[in-house]
Amino acid sequence: MPQQYSGLIMMIILFALMYFMMIRPQKKRDKEIKEMRDKLAAGDEIITIGGIHGKVVKVNDELVTLELPHAKQRIEFSKWAVGSVTKEAKEKPEVKHESAKITEDTTTSEKPAQADDKNDKEDKKKQEKQEKQEKQDNQKNQK
Repeated sequence: MPQQYSGLIMMIILFALMYFMMIRPQKKRDKEIKEMRDKLAAGDEIITIGGIHGKVVKVNDELVTLELPHAKQRIEFSKWAVGSVTKEAKEKPEVKHESAKITEDTTTSEKPAQADDKNDKEDKKKQEKQEKQEKQDNQKNQK
């Protein structure tokens, strides 16, 4: 009698192992990815599953609009195409009074603009330096 049930017991143990080792962790990963995609907001920097890096400009229920760092191009992707979030957007602090909100908005709006200008200048300098290096390399290769 015990031999008749040993095959059935082994099958049950095998299915239980498969569930705890393969199916359950995959469901957990899927849940985490779904949460990450649902929390996407404008300003997040992401990498798509195709390897494209960009900054989220607009988020809809099904679409995400990315702004690419070079030439400020915008591309729309499906939400499921987002692979990972590399940098989350900075959240604005909560304000209790309307008058405080107005003064805070005017002071904070100037600082990011200055930071963006500084980053743009640095990017342009890096790009010019890289182009200059490429020209020098091309000249050496021609000789």
